[in-house]
Amino acid sequence: MSVFELEEVTYRYPEATLAALDRVSLSVGEGELVVLAGLSASGKSTLLGIAAGVVPHFHGGTFSGRAEVCGADLREAGPAQLAEHVGTLFQDPETQVLMASVRAELAFPLENRGHDAVAVARGVEEVALALGIEALLERQTATLSGGELQRVALGAALAGRPRLLCLDEPTSQLDPVAGDELLGLLRRLNEEWGTTILLAEHRLERCLAAADRVIALERGRVVCDASPSAFLDWAHDAAPSLETPGARLLASFGLEPPPAGVKAARATLRAHGLLPPPAEPSFAQPPRRRRRRDASQPALRFERVWHELPAGRAILAGVSFELAPGEVLALLGRNGAGKSTLLRHAAGLLTPTRGKVSNSGHIALLLQNPGSYLIHDDVGDELPRAELVSAGLAQLIGRHPRDLSGGERQRLALAIVGGDEASVLCLDEPTRGMDRQAKAELAALLRERAAGGAAVIVATHDPEFAASFATRAILMADGRVIADAPPAEILSGGWYFATETARILGGHGGALTAEQGVAVIRADEAAGALR
Repeated sequence: MSVFELEEVTYRYPEATLAALDRVSLSVGEGELVVLAGLSASGKSTLLGIAAGVVPHFHGGTFSGRAEVCGADLREAGPAQLAEHVGTLFQDPETQVLMASVRAELAFPLENRGHDAVAVARGVEEVALALGIEALLERQTATLSGGELQRVALGAALAGRPRLLCLDEPTSQLDPVAGDELLGLLRRLNEEWGTTILLAEHRLERCLAAADRVIALERGRVVCDASPSAFLDWAHDAAPSLETPGARLLASFGLEPPPAGVKAARATLRAHGLLPPPAEPSFAQPPRRRRRRDASQPALRFERVWHELPAGRAILAGVSFELAPGEVLALLGRNGAGKSTLLRHAAGLLTPTRGKVSNSGHIALLLQNPGSYLIHDDVGDELPRAELVSAGLAQLIGRHPRDLSGGERQRLALAIVGGDEASVLCLDEPTRGMDRQAKAELAALLRERAAGGAAVIVATHDPEFAASFATRAILMADGRVIADAPPAEILSGGWYFATETARILGGHGGALTAEQGVAVIRADEAAGALR
């Protein structure tokens, strides 16, 4: 039985010259978990908008073809009618949260549907436990971090046990632990509750193992509709930017089929004698290393910085570090670890309750919500044309900033705040909504800015992205710096804070990228170290 069906659907946003969706036909069956793949602006968010009814009922524009959602014709049913059956989480969770407290936010959709007090209380408790946000229930939504806000918005979408769940980049602001827990929850909802799930995601290595099917979009058209393994086989030749690190690693050795996850990749490598043997356990105490202090004036310095709330809770607890000109730092840690607060202190938006922050010049800061930086009705009015051309955004002139994809908004906001005069460039989760190709371009831009003498500090939950640009990594927990080392040391030996290649190889050789993994295996082959 079809839950979501499109027949020859074409949709164009108001005043847009190109169609966001172009003659799309597809059918999603009851209980399927479908991943939507594609570059930024390929049509994934628009497709989810149709499933939720906000396209075209809220956005307007021109719509042709036939769309049915949970048996209702989209021409007759809008968002209000579909909300009884469809739960939705879009890219900007801060725009979806309505209530002052977390408990009230989770209760709102249940109360809005007329559930009694017992059902509301039970529903709030169950969804809070399922998402691990029970400790947030009495918090004010205005005090939540981006990742915490995303989980609360997801909780509100799940509270009514929807028949169809539409998720747009649901792990983009979640730490690796919360992201894995969310995907585990989605699998359980799909398998035990029979919830049909449409999931748009750029970090495909996180979700393909749970998917029944992958639908790839390009310029508003369906270009692939296949199983995860068949999709990766297609992507290797037709869309390399959609290929996962694990698939690239195995393809370098001519191994098939492409792996949908770490377990499949490890099994294939082991079957062909290419998986390095596990390291022998060592009980020797490793030498204590200290970071070499740069003799030049640091671009940014934190000296035992504390940030304490009036109630006594410490968001930062004695943070000390220095950032040298030209250094590129990845700031890692779970949601609520203090990363965003640290960046706000760096930029002078917050003042330490204790300690001192100093810098050598102008600090540019890009916060988590790029839409906050866009104030005009035309992209061409946001920046001078020459700067838009330099940033590779000239093709967006004439479009409304609110109609841009998440990745396009992020790149535009970065161009607005990242003036050449900045001595330190701070970015908070800059890859939200970005495809792999856009991330590679951003990483190249960050390296270019560092080569020009700017210090760069990026808070991110994306280990693949961190491995592509960082020369140094700091891991935070509970407002403290608990590790400060080269990226290979932090991102290769663990499980949650690790790239897919590092997890496949078990941290062997410190390989973080597929290319580094290939080099490590080749070296082991040459040395006769494989068995």
